[in-house]
Parts: sequence; C-alpha cells; structure tokens
Amino acid sequence: MHSRDCVKVAVRVRPFNKRERDAGSRCVISMAASSITIHDPRQSQCSRSFCFDYAYWSHSGFIQDHNGLYMPEEVGGRYADQDCVFHDLGEGILENALQGYNATLLAYGQTGSGKSYSMVGYRPNKGLVPKLCERLFEAIKGNQDTRQCQVFFSMLEIYNEQVVDLLSRSSRPPGGLRVREEQHRGFYVEGLRTVPCDSAAQVEQLMEQGTRTRTTAATHTNANSSRSHMLIVLQLKQIFSKESISKQSNINLVDLAGSERQKSLGSEADRLKEGTAINLSLTTLGNVISALADMAVGKKVVHVPYRDSVLTKMLQSALGGNSRTVMIATLSPADICYEESLSTLRYAERAKHIQNRPVVNESPTERLVKELKAENARLMQRLSRLGQEGRSANDETKEIRQLLTHNELQIRTIHTLWEQHLQEALKDWEQQYANITQERRMMQMHPYILNINEDAQLSGVVKLFIQEGEWDVGLCDNTSTSITIKGLGIQQRHAVMRNEQRRVMLTPLKGSKVTVNGRAVGEMTELHHLDRLILGSNCTYLYIGFPSERGADDWIYYDYDYFLSELAAAEGIHLGQTSAGCCKTDPSLLAVFYDYIKLMPLVAEANQMSQELNKGVEFKLEIKNLVLSDSKGHDLEKYIVCRVISKPSKQVWIWSKAKFVNRKFLMEEIYQQHLAELKGEHREEGLSTAALPRDKDPFWDPVEPLLLGTAHLWLQSLAFRIPLDEQLEVLGSEGSEEAIIQAKLLPCSSTGMPLGEDDILIDPSELLGRRLDVQLVLEQCFGLCWIREDRSRGVQIGFRLFDSSVPFYTPAVWHSVIPALHHKVHFASRQVSQRLLDYLQSSALLLELWGLQEGCSILVSPLEGSKGTTEGVFFIEGDGTTNNNPTVSALLNSSMAEFQKEMEELKRVNKLLMKENQSLRGQLNMGKNGTTSARSRSVRPSCDAEFARSLKLFYHSMTSVRAQLQSLRRQRPGESCDLLSLRLFVDEQSGLLKDFSEHLEATVSALKRDVAAIVRRKRERWGSWS
Repeated sequence: MHSRDCVKVAVRVRPFNKRERDAGSRCVISMAASSITIHDPRQSQCSRSFCFDYAYWSHSGFIQDHNGLYMPEEVGGRYADQDCVFHDLGEGILENALQGYNATLLAYGQTGSGKSYSMVGYRPNKGLVPKLCERLFEAIKGNQDTRQCQVFFSMLEIYNEQVVDLLSRSSRPPGGLRVREEQHRGFYVEGLRTVPCDSAAQVEQLMEQGTRTRTTAATHTNANSSRSHMLIVLQLKQIFSKESISKQSNINLVDLAGSERQKSLGSEADRLKEGTAINLSLTTLGNVISALADMAVGKKVVHVPYRDSVLTKMLQSALGGNSRTVMIATLSPADICYEESLSTLRYAERAKHIQNRPVVNESPTERLVKELKAENARLMQRLSRLGQEGRSANDETKEIRQLLTHNELQIRTIHTLWEQHLQEALKDWEQQYANITQERRMMQMHPYILNINEDAQLSGVVKLFIQEGEWDVGLCDNTSTSITIKGLGIQQRHAVMRNEQRRVMLTPLKGSKVTVNGRAVGEMTELHHLDRLILGSNCTYLYIGFPSERGADDWIYYDYDYFLSELAAAEGIHLGQTSAGCCKTDPSLLAVFYDYIKLMPLVAEANQMSQELNKGVEFKLEIKNLVLSDSKGHDLEKYIVCRVISKPSKQVWIWSKAKFVNRKFLMEEIYQQHLAELKGEHREEGLSTAALPRDKDPFWDPVEPLLLGTAHLWLQSLAFRIPLDEQLEVLGSEGSEEAIIQAKLLPCSSTGMPLGEDDILIDPSELLGRRLDVQLVLEQCFGLCWIREDRSRGVQIGFRLFDSSVPFYTPAVWHSVIPALHHKVHFASRQVSQRLLDYLQSSALLLELWGLQEGCSILVSPLEGSKGTTEGVFFIEGDGTTNNNPTVSALLNSSMAEFQKEMEELKRVNKLLMKENQSLRGQLNMGKNGTTSARSRSVRPSCDAEFARSLKLFYHSMTSVRAQLQSLRRQRPGESCDLLSLRLFVDEQSGLLKDFSEHLEATVSALKRDVAAIVRRKRERWGSWS
C-alpha cells in the first residue's frame, strides 16, 4: 500500500503594480505566520482567514540593489524574496526528483498576480524554474561518480483544448497534438518533442525558444495568452551502475491560465454554451480539485472528472496520483482585485486537502537492459557447456551466437540513443546561439520595434528591425523590403516605415488602424524612442530608437497595462488620484474602471472580427448605473456591460461582462474556422462560417426589452396628502437624458375622487392607522431619444410601489417621439403603518423607461401576484422587513438634516397650537355667547387651511430644490478638459452651488414666515375673543 502525501500549498502576495498605485489602491490582505486574512473593502468588519503550508509576504519591506535584485530592506525582515521561495518549495521538488519521485509545481492566480514572476522570474530575480534547473545540473555534476544522469526537456501549451508543442520544428498540425493513454505511462502527448540537455544554459535557451514560439502563435492566431496553460516537463533518468538500478522521475512545472472570476449579474443565462473549450480546462480542474478534496474528508465521490479536459488528463498524476505536488497561489493585495483574490484563496483552500500516492519509479528501459544482460549470461553458460561436452552442435551454437549478437546490438542501441539525441540537440543549440548573436549585433546597429504582451514573460521576445530605407509593414512576406506582422486587423500592406537620416517615419496606409501613444494616427508620424504602437486591433509594440537614444533598461516600465491605461486615458478614463491626494475614489468604482480597461482590447478584437466576418455588429463598453440611484437616492452598484448594435437592423442588445467574454471566445472559434476556410483547410466537423445558422451565431441574440433609464418621483408630499404634478427627467445609465415624463400623484378617496385642500394634513403622523388612497397618473413622454434613432421602436414605463411583489407596466406605445400615455393606477393602504409612513417620507417611486424593438415581447404585469380588487384598486401593505440604508452624499445629508430640524420645530409649534385649541374649545363650551362660539368653531379650519396651503407651496419648492441638487450632482467636466476649462467648470459649479443654497434657504425661510404669520394671527384672534 502506497503512503499518502497531501498537496502542499503556498500563497504569495505581490507588490502593487503601476495601475494599482495610480488608482490609490489600498491593501486588503494581512499575514501572520502561515495564516492569511483578506478584508472586504466595502465592509471593513467583514474578513476571511485561511491557513496554508507556506505564506509569503512580498508586498512591501524590500529594496533593490544596483544589480536590480530585490531583497529585504533589513536583515530578518518579513519580505520573502525569490531565494526564500525556492528554499521552501524548489529544494523540496529537487530532492523528490533525485529520490525518484514524480514532482509537480502548479502556479495559480489571476492574470498579473505574479505567477510568471514566481515561476520564471525577471532578470537577476530568477524564479523557481531557472533556479531548479541550475541546482539540478549542479547535483548531477556532483554525483557523476555514483550515477549517470540524463535530462530531457519538453515544453507545451494548452489553449482551446488543443496541445501545441512549443519546441516543434514542423508546422502546427490542425487540431493540435493528441493526448493518448497507456496502462504503464498513463496520459501522454503523442509526438511531443523531448530534447536532451546537459546544462542549465541549454534549458534556458530552450525556454526562450518555446516562449518565442508561444508569442508568435498567440499573435498570429489571435489567441489570448492569459487563457492558455504552459507545461514544462523535465524528465530525469538516473542510472546507478553499482546497484544495477535506475530511477526515472518527471518534474512538471505548470503555469496555469489566469483565474479571473467572472461575476454573473442577475439571473442571466447565455443561450449559447457557457464556458467554451477555452475555459473548459480551468473549470474541469476546479471540479477535479473539489472532488478530490471531498474524498480526502471522507465524502463519497462517484467520479473524478480527469477525462473531461486535456489539462486534467495531463495532471492526473499530480492530483491524487503518483506525484509529490506543490501549488503556489499568487495574489494581488489591491482592493480592486478583492473578488479575484478571495476566489484564488478558496481554490487553494480546497487544493490543500488533496492526497497523492507517490512511489519511486523504475525505468522500463533499464529493466530491458538488465533482462538482455541476464539472457546473454545464460547463453554464454550454455555455449560453455556445449564446448565442455565436446558435442558437435554447430547449428545450435550458431543460433546462440546470433542471439548474443542481437542482444548486444540492442544494449548498444539503448546506450548510444542518448548520445545521438544529445549531439542533435547540441547542433540545434549552436544554430540558435548563432541566431541570438546575430540579433544582438542588429540591436546595436538599428532601431526596432519590440512586442509587448499581457503576459510579461512573452514581452520583449519579438524584435523587428528597421534598417535604412523604406519598409512595408503588414502581412506581406514575399519581398526583401517588408516587415512581416500577423494579427487581427493587419492588412496586406498596413503601413510604411522609412529610416532616413537617423529619423524613422511611420505612414499608415488607407483603411489601416494605427495608434501611437494612445492616439489614432492617419498621416505620416515621426517615431521617437519608447513610443507605443498598436497596429490593427491587438498588435502592441514599443519603438526602440537608435542606440545613442537609449538608456539602461528604460523600456521595462512600458508594460501591457501602460498601453491599456493610455488607451483608457484617451477615452477619458483616468485612475489617478486627485492633485491634492486626499480625495480617494470608491474602491468599487475603481474595480469597475479596472474591468473597463481590461475589456477594452477584447472589445477592439470583437469589433475587428465582426468587420472581417461581415457581421455588421458593433461592440461598445458602458458603465452601468454610473449616475443612477435607487428609490432612496443611494448610488446603485456599478458594473460593466457591453452594448451590442447591429448596424443593418439597428437592433440593440445589452450583454453582461460574463456573457460578452463567453461570446468573445465563441467568436474566436468562428474566426479561426474562417481563416482555415480562407487557407483551403476543411475541418471535418462544424458548419462553414458562411452557412452558420442564426441561432448558432455568437454575434446575434433574440431581441429583448432594454432598460433605457430611470426617473425619481418623490413621495414625501403624500405623507401630507398634498397632490404632486411633475415633469421628470429620465436619466440613462451614464447620465444622458433619455426622455421627460409628465407624472402626477393625486391623493384621493376610496372611490377615486380627488381630495381638496381641507384634507391636507399638518402632521404626517395623523395618517397612522387610517386608510390612504392615491392615484398615479402618467400623462405623456417627451423627447424619446430611443425612438428618435429608429421610428420602428416603442417604449413602456415600469414601476413598483412600496412592497409590491410585482412590477407594473404601462401599455406599449410605438413609433412616436412624444407618445401620450394616459395611464392611471389607483393604490391604497387599508391602514397606514409606521413603516409605510417612513417609506413615503424618505423614498421615491422609481419610474423605469423600457425600450422595445421589433420582434421582442412586451412587458406584462403579472397582476395575479398583486393584491388588486375588481374596482381596479391595488393594495399596498405595511408589514415586512426594512431595507438597509447606504450612506448618502454629504451635501444631501446636510440639506436633509437642516430640513428635518425645521420640521421638528414645526411639529413642536403645531402641538402647542393644538393644546391652545383644546383649551379654547373647553372655555367656549362652558358658556360663551353664540357669536363667540361660532367664531371659535371656525378658528381651526381657517388656520389649518392656511397652514396646509403653506405646506403645499413648501413641498413644491422642495421638489424644485431636489431637482436642482440632482442636476448639480450629475454635472461632470468634459473628457478632454484643459486646465482653463477645468477652472471654468469649477467656477460654474460654485455658482450653481450658491444658487442651490440660496434657493433652499429661501424656501425654508418662506415656510417659517408663513407659519409665524399663522401663529400670530391665531393668537391675535384668541386675544380679541377672550
């Protein structure tokens, strides 16, 4: 029975990157020993703690020496450098391999969390892989007397469920390499090239070769490198001559794809398959880890789905099989990456429960050699006996000698196979070394452009030199004066580069997309050292000028994030702090902007694929709920959506981030099939892109109603039974005005008759326990931008009052920019509760404007779920749970606080007046004359009516003040404002704020004057009558 060995899990926290620093991010991760705690940035009291085998704090407490090596700023500091990580993880893997065990190292985490840095490292900060190779060959050299060692290196990539050999000399086969299974070997890749190595330098060179192949393939096939898995396999074979045994072990070094957490909003489900082949490997890996973790704690697991993906087939021995396995999970400590970091920690938490069954491996080749040698010994003994007996056995002797010769040839072949492979590998290595030498010589002579990739390990691999003269840039590769670039949106002749008189000029050709330093260019532009170029949709390059213009390693600061931030800045999205540095943006809003920037290149690629496939579909990112608020005026959660527009039909869809990413993967599959058809390659399965049915097309969806915007109809006047007649501005998700709605709130009787001024209440508490009836009247819409764009469209208005379980919708109106609605709904409450009264005084009725398109179903109210009567009255109830109130803006808080104080003072005055009235009524009832009695009976109605009229005027004024405040909050400076424009904007804001303050003060003062006048007149009348 094999001993069990749990997967060891380490967690490493990296420093902030440039984008996180610019955004003013704060650290949400803390660490103590091997325990790690992550804090929710939205709820400071909410945190989760995890415990792992190793925890590495690499976020802070380090310095960089003159060689670029990162180290703790003080001896014994908490900073974990590369040596510390290798000491704990790498040495254990090496020791296991030398003992004959299979060993696996898995790197897991979101894109940009530091996986590649921990695995490969950067310049002098070497990661686990190069350090492991160096130590491995040092151990081999130190034990040459006792054993003979052979090392084979292979490198592969898994993308879209296809295996690519990164060291292959031949062209990539359609569908990739096949994964086979044998009883003794388990799963293996058929035809994968394994290269013998005898030094760490040779392994490093092979890794560079594989990285170059991976970079080129990712660019040419539009593959997203962050969604691919890379596996490096080191096969170590040790032959112990004295013991006549051999040990063979595989060291698997796995850099998993980015573990980005796709947040699903609402209950949306994509009609097309969720989690395409591109995502299948990570999804299946999670299922395998969960199943193995359940088995480890004693749960009954029927099936572990190893066979559901290529990656899990290759990792079967590493997870629950014959291997000693270590997982390193890398984290970003920034608040804007909270969701992804928490997901990574949960993943690692499950993985640490997995139990493996490692054993020492014996090589079948060595067993064959031993068997052949044993057979030769038996044959020699037999020949010796025949010679001693002196028998004539020429035929038998001849046969034995033939067997001996055959066995010796087999043994010699087995021993010489390694030498032959090694010689071939050395020839390849020499050729690659000559190419590298030539490239370095060119770098010292000419300017060039350098590729920049999302994966830092793939950046700086491709160098395209710009020698003197004129060069065509594009797909053209048949001429001696061309620079070949392949990628999405690259034309046959895309641009022209001219190197003359130590100046390099770039001229885009007609119809080509060229971006320089975040700005699209269409005419001749001179390039300067470290200019950023984007050719087509996704080919990103950094221009490196003439040798005299360069500094030492000055290009390393321009990573992929820098390119994206530059593009975002051109669209008006900045993640930097304010100049004062004291006003920090909400972390949830920063996370949205972070998502926006990451999705920008995907949208550009989707638009390019749509163009090349003649789909006529345009994709555009939007920030949902950027300026919208809920029924209480609190900001809604903001998130990214993608607006999809079909240009021929003018149909519009709104896709969530998760749906867009899923569709983007499906689009890539269709696009790859399209390219194969153009090359004349016919795939056996699947329809051609031209004959793709609409229901299988990732660029299309059935049309649905779209939420265009919302308007707030505040209900405070209903607490006093004051009617309200408003023209409400409907705001779109990003603050645009979509329409104007004319709406009324009319307090009424149970039969629907409007109430008069005498029914207005002075104190809202008088409503408690009484019946309340109100009619909502939606008269008309004005200026519908949705229908102005396309007259075939229609609209509906939806709303939900108080605790109504279902929404209400107006009838659909079509084709009119100024549609008449004439929709009336009667709501009633049998007994007004304190909760309902609080709702009326603090909330608004949210009116949702829904856009309809031809072919979509209209929105219908499920009236059976509401509490209606045959007279058409819908009852609202006063029980239920209250909602949690988020924080309101400081300005609105101060205004409302002042208003509440005034209302409390008015209530106090009103109570005094009521006591005076009661006292008067008592005195008058005890014997006053008839005239005086008649007058006393008229005091309260007269004063109450005056007070009601004053309140009505006050609330109408307050509605105007609230609209003014909302308009003030919505205003933002333009995207391309200079300093002068910003100053003008600030001056304008100051003026508007002053007007708002004066308007609010005047409204409250008018109410105070009216109340004072009413009280004075009442006292004068009382004094004259007494």
